[in-house]
Amino acid sequence: MNALAALVNAGRYADLEQSARQLLGLRPESSLTWQLLGVALRMQGKDALPALHRATELSPDDAVSHNNLGNALAQSGRADEAAGSYRRALALKPDFAEAHNNLGNVLLDLGRLDDALASYRRAIGIKPDYPEAHDNLGKALLRHGQPQDAVASFQHASALRPEYAGAHSNLGNALYELGRVDDAIASYRRALALNADFAEAHNNLGTVLRGQGQLDEALASYRRALQIKPDFAEAHRNLGIAQRLHGHGAQAQASALRALAIDPQSAATLAVLAELKADGGQFDEAEDLFRRAIAIEPSTTEAWVGISRLRTMTAADAPWAVQAQAIAAQRLPPRKEVLLRYALGKYFDDVQEFERAFGQYQRANELSKLYRARHDRQQLTRAVDQIIRTFNQEWLGRGSIDAVTSARPVFIVGMLRSGTTLAEQILASHPGAHGAGELMFWNTAAAVHQSSAPPRAMNADALTALANDYLQVLRDLSPDALRVVDKMPGNYLHLGLIHTALPNARFIHMRRDPIDTCLSIYFQHFEAFHSYATDLADLAHYVGEYRRLMQHWRSTLPANRILEVPYEGLVYEQEMWSRKMLEFVGLPWDQSCIDFQRTERTVITASKWQVRQKISTSSVGRWRNYAKFIGPLRYLADNQA
Repeated sequence: MNALAALVNAGRYADLEQSARQLLGLRPESSLTWQLLGVALRMQGKDALPALHRATELSPDDAVSHNNLGNALAQSGRADEAAGSYRRALALKPDFAEAHNNLGNVLLDLGRLDDALASYRRAIGIKPDYPEAHDNLGKALLRHGQPQDAVASFQHASALRPEYAGAHSNLGNALYELGRVDDAIASYRRALALNADFAEAHNNLGTVLRGQGQLDEALASYRRALQIKPDFAEAHRNLGIAQRLHGHGAQAQASALRALAIDPQSAATLAVLAELKADGGQFDEAEDLFRRAIAIEPSTTEAWVGISRLRTMTAADAPWAVQAQAIAAQRLPPRKEVLLRYALGKYFDDVQEFERAFGQYQRANELSKLYRARHDRQQLTRAVDQIIRTFNQEWLGRGSIDAVTSARPVFIVGMLRSGTTLAEQILASHPGAHGAGELMFWNTAAAVHQSSAPPRAMNADALTALANDYLQVLRDLSPDALRVVDKMPGNYLHLGLIHTALPNARFIHMRRDPIDTCLSIYFQHFEAFHSYATDLADLAHYVGEYRRLMQHWRSTLPANRILEVPYEGLVYEQEMWSRKMLEFVGLPWDQSCIDFQRTERTVITASKWQVRQKISTSSVGRWRNYAKFIGPLRYLADNQA
């Protein structure tokens, strides 16, 4: 038996299986040998249940035997039976810490959080230096909506066993829930330094990077996870989410379908496929998928939230609101509750119960502050100061002998929720234009140039390379269109860099009533991080800095490079402003731009439903429904520059 124990300790499970079978040929009534055979089979992914059942039959009073059977049952997805085996083990040996820990695991899988917490705490009470139990307690606390307590548990586990990669990765999850993004990333990287082939840590890192808008880095992390673990359904799903946000809808669908093939009962994956249908304007099909997800997992947040975005909700959707409120009232991680609160805010806004709507939106934004870094107004002001100093009249007026002269790029810029998606949809309806969505190119380019050298040190070669790289991106998206429209609103920060690299590019600046704009931002959940979006005073400050920078561009860029388009003008006088935009970008008039809602294309922004309806003026002056709540935004009404 000592030789068999040595094989267990060495992880030589194939050899252990062979040796155990040989011994059983000699002593078929040995419970311990049946146990060891069962362990060897289970660790190789083979069917261990017959061997472990036999072990318990031979030694019904052996707690270890029942615990091992429980492990095999749990691995086979038979959680209720596994719990029974662990309880039999504990009836025989009440101070069996490992059985308490294992019982906690299956109770957690069964959704019995309080009972799972009690089991983990009992295991730790018996064996305080049990790192796995501390780690599992942390996972249960995190699911219970107690990330701060979870951090303490994960830290305890990693202190007991510094090389415990799983505890470091789980610590990253808890830190991310608390908004400590840099610390979370450091924990994932620590886990990967200990185990470079830790697929779950690569996946977790990708999710944090995605939340920060670092889509290329997130894609790389998910792909690395899948290289290590090709059948990792969650990583396939997350890869699909990142591909969708990157504008690669076909790839996203393929990734989500791969995840669903691996795990057909995944409600979260069905929700991703539903979002992809909605992106393409297939709203009925999207709702069917969301409801399939709910049938599998009745409290799946993504599906309940997704339904709310498919149409204007009415009193007939009251059952949806009742169920969404019931789920939101449960103890949820803040990130999940936030999604439901935004959705409930939309429901009450749609049915014109404005006070209840604002209460839900306010709750969503206050919860968001629990895991978002606070907005730094001084830092934003300094950043705008730096842009203005760098891209001054001297810089922008010097020109470039080797400038790239292409007029293909068209940029739609402005505040979030200012009508940029509507403007893009109108232009993209023209046969000579392609709507590229929100490209991250210039955000990345600006960051790289600012970090690698002072912006003033950029030479003509660097700018030409930058322009050519961007034009290649546009060619990859549409090789033939005369104009390609990039509607990343935040490109307003980079107009100086873009103009210097592409002097013939055109900028359409969407301007909307600032209070309507700010409330629309406050009422919307964003996948990428916008630190100012959750506080009305921060929004008011952001608007001031945005206006200051846009005024700088008006005074320094050539007058014929920026077209100011009022959102209100576009919705009231659609044809006039559509003609102006087309003329500005050098395209002839086409009637299809009037019927833009009929254009079939993928739209992944929050306005995906609205841009497929006829133009409406219902959002103009919407803020008046919330006049008593707007507080810090009031002064913007008198300062509409």
